Amino acid sequence: MRLYRFLTGPDDSSFCHKVTAALNKGWLLHGAPTYAYDAQAGMMRCGQAVYKEVDGADYTPETKLGDY
Repeated sequence: MRLYRFLTGPDDSSFCHKVTAALNKGWLLHGAPTYAYDAQAGMMRCGQAVYKEVDGADYTPETKLGDY
């Protein structure tokens, strides 16, 4: 099964730590990071898609992606 997540966060070190934690759990980067202005919050936001191949599991909408 292939899992997909889109990680988002403010443009600060917490976003980098979130992506680093995912990479250390076996997630792989998918595409380039994104960077956009959040007018409502008045700040820049980052995003990065990640994916992971998992054997022996079946996907359902109830799958908790953060558990992998």
